Amino acid sequence: MKTLSIFQLVLLGTFGTFGIIGVLVFALAVGGNSNSTAGKVEIWGILNGKAISEVLAQAGDTDPNLKEVGYLEKDPATYESELTNSLAVGAGPDLILMRQDYVVEDAGKTIPFPTSDISGAKFQSLYIDAGTPYYSSTAGAVALPILADPLVLYWNRDILSAGGVAKPPAFWDEVLNIAQNIKINAHTDSGSISKSAIALGEYANVANAKDILSTIILQSGGAITANDNTGRLVASLSPGYGTGGLGVETALRFFTQFADPSKSYYSWNRSLKNSRQAFSAGDLALYIGFASENAQIASMNPNLNYGVAPMIQIREGGKTVNAARVYALAVSRTAKNPTGAAIVAKLISSPAISKNLSTALGMSSALRDVLAMPADGNYLLFNQQTLIARSWIDPDSAKTSDIFRGMIERVSTGSMQISDSIQRANDELGRILER
Repeated sequence: MKTLSIFQLVLLGTFGTFGIIGVLVFALAVGGNSNSTAGKVEIWGILNGKAISEVLAQAGDTDPNLKEVGYLEKDPATYESELTNSLAVGAGPDLILMRQDYVVEDAGKTIPFPTSDISGAKFQSLYIDAGTPYYSSTAGAVALPILADPLVLYWNRDILSAGGVAKPPAFWDEVLNIAQNIKINAHTDSGSISKSAIALGEYANVANAKDILSTIILQSGGAITANDNTGRLVASLSPGYGTGGLGVETALRFFTQFADPSKSYYSWNRSLKNSRQAFSAGDLALYIGFASENAQIASMNPNLNYGVAPMIQIREGGKTVNAARVYALAVSRTAKNPTGAAIVAKLISSPAISKNLSTALGMSSALRDVLAMPADGNYLLFNQQTLIARSWIDPDSAKTSDIFRGMIERVSTGSMQISDSIQRANDELGRILER
């Protein structure tokens, strides 16, 4: 497993002492009396509180270590600031339910699981590839992955059928053909979009725009952050870092052309409603969203005739890659019960509980053992998409979202050429990494 230098610096620079505490806590967690209970443990996270609490309550009926585990659902908009402020005054949860694009920001808030207990090889054998940002070969595992939420393609059966298209597109060149189908991608006499093939090209009203563009970049062989020859994490959006296929520059060109009125693929602009809303209303043929959105889409329009398909790939010359949000449990550095928290994290990241949580939340498990189990329907699809998911090291999720937005909108508005916009984004990313 590669050393993730910025991740290690955050871990080692922020809490060298916590590494020692982690060894002691974990030793107690795995070496104590198996008949004793973990005690009261509080978990904070942004995922559905009702669903998680029900699974934990059921698990507590058979395992006394989980009897006093409570979960508090937090507002995603304020979760990070609330967590930071609570930890600053010695309060907050015992366990943090973390997402992998916040691991660099939140690593200093945790007590890691040491390499003496979970080696890099063991971590890779237990958890999916998209969970690797949680592991440092020096500091150990900042958190234990439990859930994965992969990108999938939602498609409107009625719209595609009306255009003579029998199946959802598997490859991006098929999307180009669909976008030129006037029965699917419909425009008024004045040129405005009345029904759209796919929502790409903008940022503000394209749900998951950062994740979608990141995926196309990775599929094309490009990179966003990477280790240089010294092991230092650097910005790698510049075209020179593309290793084949479309590359970063062509990936951005492909993405933004759908918002260019001069292109035959023009199917989206910033005046339209949010892409998830447009799909739920029956005005969008193809929508790229996360697996967990399936229930929300169904509830928004119970009469919508839609299906779920794998994430679109490059037909030739690309890498078979998807993206997923990976959720993991980390022991808080201000935990009132750190030993109990470590016990609970280990138990929840076991195959049985992880599987039950994934079913309750409409996601996949992040454990390879669970993904190897038989599945059917959408869960089989979600599991397959999770296995090909990859992650890049995101130094600051909110700031990199702004960088992606700027990179896209400078092109979509015509204020900057594609190569110049990428270079500016690369410089901005580099400044974050140099902090």
